[in-house]
Amino acid sequence: MKPLTPLFLACGLAGLSMTASANDTLTIGTNNWSENIAVSHMWQQLLEEQGYDVELTTTGKSVLFSGLANGDLDISLEVWLPHGDAQYIEPYKDKIDVHDAWFDGAQDELVVPAYMEDIDTISDLKDNAERFNYQNEPTIIGIESGSAISGETENAIESYDLPFRQLNSSGPAMLAALEEAYANEEPIAVTLWQPHWAYAQYDLKALKDPKKSYGGGDDIMWMSPKGFGEEHPQVTEMLDTWHMSHTQLADLMLTIENVGDPTQGAKQWIEEHRDLIDGWLAKD
Repeated sequence: MKPLTPLFLACGLAGLSMTASANDTLTIGTNNWSENIAVSHMWQQLLEEQGYDVELTTTGKSVLFSGLANGDLDISLEVWLPHGDAQYIEPYKDKIDVHDAWFDGAQDELVVPAYMEDIDTISDLKDNAERFNYQNEPTIIGIESGSAISGETENAIESYDLPFRQLNSSGPAMLAALEEAYANEEPIAVTLWQPHWAYAQYDLKALKDPKKSYGGGDDIMWMSPKGFGEEHPQVTEMLDTWHMSHTQLADLMLTIENVGDPTQGAKQWIEEHRDLIDGWLAKD
């Protein structure tokens, strides 16, 4: 992981212009989630088109919030509110600005392949636990242990009294397990979220969750250190104008997945959606 370095040490100098210039360097804090990788690479290129020098710094989810609060990061493009990331932002709410939502209706979910026709609810897992054995133990394949969805899954295991463990790994490892099981039409339960390209790639179903262990849905917003909007009004205007539908974001993510490189995949998608993007970048 790249060391985090303070970026605005000179901001207190008298007479410093607060208007963005071509020499500005911006650091976007990212985490290893498909939609975060996709939009971070997209905005790196779009902001570079506008004359900024943009760096991407990959960190753990919790470090994004402390990095923003300390001014080591300038932007993070993904905070789920009012539910998913509330616990992470609470300690830093006086040092972080949460800006406009760019995606509506995000949702964490517990998911199985659609070919598992008799598994429709989280409760259904209880009586079918032996079918989900991994290393001789009924298992839900999860992602990073520090993620919100990991905690929600632990709550679901307790709330529904499931004889399961959650095996925490990473987003790519979870997807690799899903791909292998899906290819062989084997039982598997994974933690997943919308938006995600996997819903376009595979026929999946989210298990019904009447106890709302996975929350009631969120919007995805972007965030920055306090005062960023005043220091970078042009960037703030562009990011506040930005909005993506489920279809648009899934298409961006799937393009990157198919190309196999986030930089080239984002570049291709940008070229194919110039009219949409020009609307985000338009200045009054």
